[in-house]
Amino acid sequence: MIGDGAGRAERRHRRSSFAAQVLVLQLIVVTAVVVVCTGVYAWMSSERLVQEAQSTALAIAQSVASDPDVRSAVTLEARTPGTPEAAELRTSSLQALAAEVRARTGALFVVLTDERGIRLAHPDPDELGRQVSTSAEAALSGRESVSWETGTLGPSARAKVPVFAAESADTAGAVVGGGAGEVVGEVSVGFAPQRVFADVARETTLVAGAALLALTIGLVASMLIRRRLRRLTLGLGPEELAALVQNQAAVLGGVGEGVVGVSPRGIVTVCTEQAARLLGVDATIGRRFDELDLPERLLALVADDAPAEVPTQLVVGSRVLFIDVRTVSQDGVDLGRVVVVRDRTDVEALTRRLDAVATMTTALRAQRHEFANRLHAISGLLETGQDDEARDYLANVLDHGPLKYPVQHADRLTEPYLQAFLGAKGVEAAERGVLLTIGSETLVTGSLCDPEDVTTVLGNLLDNAVRAAIAGSARPAWVEVEVLDHGSELHCSVMDSGDGIVPVPEATEPRPPVESTDEDPDSIHGQGFGLPLSRDIARRRGGEVWLASPGVPGSHGAVFCARLPGTVDPISPEESDD
Repeated sequence: MIGDGAGRAERRHRRSSFAAQVLVLQLIVVTAVVVVCTGVYAWMSSERLVQEAQSTALAIAQSVASDPDVRSAVTLEARTPGTPEAAELRTSSLQALAAEVRARTGALFVVLTDERGIRLAHPDPDELGRQVSTSAEAALSGRESVSWETGTLGPSARAKVPVFAAESADTAGAVVGGGAGEVVGEVSVGFAPQRVFADVARETTLVAGAALLALTIGLVASMLIRRRLRRLTLGLGPEELAALVQNQAAVLGGVGEGVVGVSPRGIVTVCTEQAARLLGVDATIGRRFDELDLPERLLALVADDAPAEVPTQLVVGSRVLFIDVRTVSQDGVDLGRVVVVRDRTDVEALTRRLDAVATMTTALRAQRHEFANRLHAISGLLETGQDDEARDYLANVLDHGPLKYPVQHADRLTEPYLQAFLGAKGVEAAERGVLLTIGSETLVTGSLCDPEDVTTVLGNLLDNAVRAAIAGSARPAWVEVEVLDHGSELHCSVMDSGDGIVPVPEATEPRPPVESTDEDPDSIHGQGFGLPLSRDIARRRGGEVWLASPGVPGSHGAVFCARLPGTVDPISPEESDD
């Protein structure tokens, strides 16, 4: 008990560990996806904001650089020899204009320089008259540029635009000429990171909320998947599932019985080749069990909520099957039904042959004993000179056969095996109130070489006919049998006084879907095990068993015939002459 408890605890631990691993793996995947998506979105947002800031800076710089006053002032400074003084620049119009534009646009700086890169306007007055800290080569070459650079005021998204010379500039009433299109300076406008990423906090909050929601959804989904996984696998881990698959393949492939698995919804999930062969169906997996071409009794057994605890005998086609239906469950979960199909055709056929042989052996033993007694009686009559009595006694024996069987016209049959067998069947029929008669067309000149098959087939036809005669309305009840040999073939016909049967294809077709019942496993006229087995025996020899007549009301009941090749040793011409 302790070992079992420890084993169960270990299995539960493995199952829980597997489920926990799946849950953790799912959470890791979800978290990684959310983090990657959030990072990509943040990077794309930053790039977009930087580009927007650079575009804004470029537009402002272009506006300032194209202002006529700016162009004139910068051109004047560029044409003035020497380096401008910082004190003069602090009060210049360019410094005031730059401060106004910076205040109006919220830019970090608006810087103007001459063609040498000397600052003419700057937010920090101490930087006026000095060389710019970042390269202005592109702007001074006549090209506009945007970039993210770090200068004296820190990092910023900036744009640099060239300032082209004005056509004229007035200095103390003098006109200074300048070439049109000549670069005389540049305008640099920049925005601080705080301004560039002002909307990042709001967008980050939204992204973080969405990421948190995604993680929550992922967590809930992982929990649901974990629960569903445990339910679908019945709490089994991957090692146990692999072992189950291996064991199933080994068991199903290593047994002679057929196995059919049916889910709780009635879908066939497992069907071995042996089961498909015995049941005569194919392509069953994935189909509904009640849609298969199977006997109603079998369908009812599988559909029953409480299947029988003992195997049920059914005849499907020409085979006798034992059907065992069991309900399968695991930890209180209904897994469906398992149908085990066992082939008992050969066993049933052998049993019937043995019964026929036992019946014939008993009849032969009784015949031998009675024959010896009658020989003693005849010997005594002859020794005492009672020839007439002996003659009458022999005539009576010839009329009724070697034994006083309750068989009418027994003298028409002289073959010893058939004579003994039909005599024993006549006794059985008489006990049930049925008279067995040998028909007028009976003639067997040879001797049986395979009495087991003959007695099995003929015995089944006689048993069915006796039951039909008892169930019929005609009285007295009777059964007539005729046997005729032709070469090595034996032909039999059995007719009864019953009410006849409705001719159905199953009586002549090779695969009658007949069923058995607990009360009568071999009901009237072969609607059970006997007729399919008899037909199978005859067909193995190249013969047949068939319904010759379903019956004529008021005259006779059903007539069944059988042809059994290779069961008679025909009499030779020499023996016939003798």
